[in-house]
Parts: sequence; structure tokens; C-alpha cells
Amino acid sequence: MRIVSLVPSLTLTLFDFGLDATSILGRTPWCIHPAEGVANVPVVGGTKTPTLSKIEAAQPDLVVMDRDENPKAVYDWCREKGFPTFVCHVKHPSDVPSMLRELGHAVNRTQEAEQWASEIESLLNDTSPASGRIGLPLIWHEPLMAANGNTYAGNMLTCTGFSVPKIDPDGTGYPEVTAATIVEHGITDLFLSSEPHEFTVEEGESLFKVLATLTPTPPRVHHIDGEDLTWMGTRTLAGLKRLKAKWAQP
Repeated sequence: MRIVSLVPSLTLTLFDFGLDATSILGRTPWCIHPAEGVANVPVVGGTKTPTLSKIEAAQPDLVVMDRDENPKAVYDWCREKGFPTFVCHVKHPSDVPSMLRELGHAVNRTQEAEQWASEIESLLNDTSPASGRIGLPLIWHEPLMAANGNTYAGNMLTCTGFSVPKIDPDGTGYPEVTAATIVEHGITDLFLSSEPHEFTVEEGESLFKVLATLTPTPPRVHHIDGEDLTWMGTRTLAGLKRLKAKWAQP
């Protein structure tokens, strides 16, 4: 089978299913895991701007895409060219097991997919009690941007017992916020992601100082691996385990 993957977390998933560079023939430069495997897979361009001629040259049996990460125009082009697509659309970790089973079926790795899906379901069934804490993931610095409670990243935090507000619920899910917005929503814990913007310690300290001028109880500021929050697929399992181990209350 000939596969082009335009989704970093699903490139990792395909390798975790047991596929390798003999069948995965195209990726993005952000498909960095597993390092040894992707080193042998040609880059066909970015998630937003893949080089269509390179995808066509690969003559894929399947192009793996994500509805939020990849432009619809690329999906439409694949359909026009007759290249079958798998399109991921995950908003909550609980959506991941069924997505994995569908992808496993599409790439003839149903047993491997079932193993991963079952493990994630088992971990999700071990729910974390509501903690009364209100968390907010921050994903960008200038301007300051957050991930809402209706996004996959926000819902990864809800799985550890946090509630995550839906700021600007009719927007994209990734609103611009200010220190005043953070205080207004009663945030107790801020999670500064390592991607797409890698927050520095200095940026976190600076934000905390501003918050401390607005409220006597500023939120705690945590630096966090962005892949734990945003990489859906087989990486969901490790992300949930790490988040629960560190943040969930007994």
C-alpha cells in the first residue's frame, strides 16, 4: 500500500501500527516521530501547503488528512485526482478509539488498531473526578491564544478532572485572550504548551507577574509538552497517562 500522511500525529500512528517507509511514501516536515522511521520518508510539503506535484508523484493509495490541519482545497484536489483519502476529525480523546479502528481498517492493520483503541478506552473509563480546578491551555504568545474547552487539547485536560472554559464559543476554538480574560474566567491553572509556540520560562514568569497585579490569587503556571495535549492517535495513550499521572487528583 502507498500512503501519504499530512498529519504528524497520524504519521506516528501509522508507524505504531507496524507500517514503515516501504508503504509510507510522503510526510510533512512536522512528522518527526518516530525519528528513525520518518528519516526515510520524503517530505511532500507542509500541512497547509503540501506540494501537490509531489503527492501525485507518489501515486498514493491513501492520503491521510485532518479536517482542521489540512485545507479542504487539498482534499478536493485528491478527490479530483482519484486519490482515496482518510480524514480525521477528533474533538475529544473519546473520539480517538473509533478513529483508530477506522484508520486501521483503511490501512489493513485492524488488529494493531484494536489493541491501541482498547488501551485508550480502558484508560478513559478510569475517569478522574472533578477537581474544582479550572484549566486553560495556552498555545501562542503574541498574541496570547488559548485552546477552548471544545477542542481536543481542552478536552485532554478535562480527562484529568479540570474544567476548561469555552471562551468565544462561536469562534474557531482558539481565541485570543488577555490577562484580564484569564482572571475573568476564574482560571486556577494555566498550561503553557511547547507547541505550536514553545513558551519560555521567562514568558511564563512575565505572564504570572501581570496576573498577580489583577488578582490576589493568580493561577498556577505550568509548562507542558504540547504533544500530550494535541497529538491525537496512538500518542493519545501516552498523553493521557502522563497528564493523569501528573495532574489528576486521587
